[in-house]
Amino acid sequence: MEEESVSRDHVGSLERGLVVMEILARHPAGMTLTEMAEGAGLTRAGARRFLLTLTATGYATQSGRLFSLSPRLLTVARTWLGGASLWTFAAPIMREVAGRFDEACNAAVLSGEDVVYVARIPGRRILSVSLDVGTRLPAYCTSMGRVLLAGMAPDALDAFLDQARIERRTPKTIVKRGLLAKSIYKAEADGFAIVDEELELGLRSIAVPIGDLTGRTVAAINVSTQSARFSVTEMQREILPVLLKAKQRVEEFFFV
Repeated sequence: MEEESVSRDHVGSLERGLVVMEILARHPAGMTLTEMAEGAGLTRAGARRFLLTLTATGYATQSGRLFSLSPRLLTVARTWLGGASLWTFAAPIMREVAGRFDEACNAAVLSGEDVVYVARIPGRRILSVSLDVGTRLPAYCTSMGRVLLAGMAPDALDAFLDQARIERRTPKTIVKRGLLAKSIYKAEADGFAIVDEELELGLRSIAVPIGDLTGRTVAAINVSTQSARFSVTEMQREILPVLLKAKQRVEEFFFV
């Protein structure tokens, strides 16, 4: 009886209309009626009804023979988000990573010479560095900073290295700009960065970049841990694969 009820309440025309919207979203340059009919598996008459309905309600626009989505869908998305950070919706993914290792999982974006934490799932172990959403840390000596800097255009990175205030935080902090540039280029080539006690003695972290649909780096996520808990080799072998899977899930959630 329950399956019959679900079937009775299922609105097939709405489902097909949503499919039409998804197909339009994948073709920002627009689609003809014939292309939509073929892509959605509809008759031309059926595709025409869906496209004209979307146009009449403001969710699509028509220019000659081409139909495309309108910005109204963005308004709906903003209303749904209600002003909440997208990282609120990525928190379950980050929580899985943190729980896997009993360590903190963080997300940050680049702001000037700093990284700014936009999400944080604390670990069970207390670090002397006090971290929370909104915390700012120097980009040059943090793992998330390294991968974010690695995503900058070459001229922007050169300007950063020329102007940034770089000081020794620990005996292991890289302060020579040439060596720092090499570490950033390595992060770009490797697709991740490990920073070993450069921000604070006893603290290691590993980070991967978060990219948008164009491949542009827009954020980073990391796992931070006490150096006694994981060696650099162990971080790369054990934590990196989990972080890369989390990266893929976050990117799919945000941008696909």
